[in-house]
Amino acid sequence: MINTRKLSYLALVVVVSGVFLGACQSNKSKTESNEKDTVASDTTASANALPKPLVSDIYTADPSAHVFNGKIYIYPSHDIDAGVKEDDEGAHFAMQDYHILSMDSINGKVTDHGVGLDIKNIPWAGRQLWAPDAAYKNGMYYLYFPVKDKSDVFRMGVATSKSPSGPFKAEPTPIAGSYSIDPAVFTDTDGQAYMYFGGIWGGQLQRWATGKYEKNGSKTDLGTDKAPALSAKIARLSKDMLHFDEVAKDVKIIDKNGKPLLGGDHDRRFFEGGWMHKYKDKYYFSYSTGDTHWLVYAVGNSPYGPFTYQGVIMKPVKGWTTHHSIVEFKGKWYIFYHDTELSGKTHLRNVKVTELHREADGTIEPIDPYSTK
Repeated sequence: MINTRKLSYLALVVVVSGVFLGACQSNKSKTESNEKDTVASDTTASANALPKPLVSDIYTADPSAHVFNGKIYIYPSHDIDAGVKEDDEGAHFAMQDYHILSMDSINGKVTDHGVGLDIKNIPWAGRQLWAPDAAYKNGMYYLYFPVKDKSDVFRMGVATSKSPSGPFKAEPTPIAGSYSIDPAVFTDTDGQAYMYFGGIWGGQLQRWATGKYEKNGSKTDLGTDKAPALSAKIARLSKDMLHFDEVAKDVKIIDKNGKPLLGGDHDRRFFEGGWMHKYKDKYYFSYSTGDTHWLVYAVGNSPYGPFTYQGVIMKPVKGWTTHHSIVEFKGKWYIFYHDTELSGKTHLRNVKVTELHREADGTIEPIDPYSTK
C-alpha cells in the first residue's frame, strides 16, 4: 500500500500548513448519547476556498460514502499513529477500528457516531483493519472490511447492524473465496449487489495470481510490464449479502483500441481503491493508480465490464495514498477523498469532499484538489 522508496514524490508537493486541532482520540463511545458533532464549514471547493477536512479530532481516510435515509453516511478508515515502522507493505497502517460519520448536507455539520466496529470484536482478525465499505438491503446494513487474519493474509469480513451508524456485529468467519483489500459494494438498479475488491503491493493481490496464496510471492506486482496488468476482482453477492455467489473474476480494463492495459502502464493501470457508480445506464469503474497517485476511471456497459479507460478524475493529493468514493446527493454528484492536510504524514490522513462535474456526454471533468478555479 505504501512505498518508502517513493517518498521522493513528497518533494514535489508543498508541506501542508495547518495545525492538528486537538488530540487524536482513538476511543469513541458506541452509544448515540455520546455522538460528536463537528462543524464542517466550506467543505466543498468554491471560488475562494479549498475543501477542508470533514473532521479534525481524529484522522480518517479511504472514505466510502452512501446515502441512507436521506443523509450521507461515510465509512472511512481510522488512522492512528501506532509507532510501527514504515515499510513497502504498509505495516504502519495499523488501524484498529472504524468510526462512522454522517452529514445532513454537504456544507453542514458532521456527526461522528463513534466506534462502529473494533478489531477486538472480529473473532478471526489478526491486524490492520483497512478501508471498508457499506451496503443496505432488506432492513439490514452491512459493513464490509479487509483485515489480515491470524496468518497475516488479508481476507474480507462482513458485519451487520439495524442502523447505518452501527454498532456492527462481525460474522464469525471471513467471506469464503475472498482476499486482498478495498471492498467496494455496488447495488445495481435491479437489486443485485456486487463486490469489487483488490490492491497490489501491500494489498497482496499479486500473491493470488495463481489462484492460491503465495506467501513468498512478489511484494509489488508480477514484474511483467508488457503483459496485461493485474486488475481488481468482482464477485456477485448472495441474496443475504453475506457470501460470494460465484468465484471472483477479473475486472477487465482496456484502452480505446480494445487492448488490455499493461503492467508497465503505471499512469493508467489498476493499483487499488476501486469504486463503482452508475450514470445514465453506464457503469463507471474508478480506481487509484497507486505509485503514480492518480484517480482515474473507465466505463462499461455491464457491472462486469469490460471497462474502457477514459481519463483522470483527480490529480494527486498530498500524501502518498489516494482513495475515494463517488455518490449522488440531492441532484449533484460528489467525490469523497483524503489527503494529509492535518498531519503532513502519509499514514495520518483526513477525509474531504468536493463536487464532481461532467460534460454532456458523461465525461468527468478532472479535479485539481488544490486549485480554487
